Amino acid sequence: MSNQTVSDTDLPFFGDGYRADGDQCRRIGEDDFTNQFLDDAADLVGCPEDMENLGVFVIDTGAVEVGRKDSYILYSVPLR
Repeated sequence: MSNQTVSDTDLPFFGDGYRADGDQCRRIGEDDFTNQFLDDAADLVGCPEDMENLGVFVIDTGAVEVGRKDSYILYSVPLR
């Protein structure tokens, strides 16, 4: 399990887990860095880069990596 905490970054996370409360991945809002990745047809989601089940998350959601910052991988997750 990741030791990463949201306080380790200035990424504008919101919510309490992406897909389910308590998940390590979380939605990311807009700021000067993230606005280049935002898309109205997808959620922008950040996951700790050392998360154990990262591959499963990518396969299950169709996530595409769009960036990295502060030990987080940023994904564009298409809305279905």
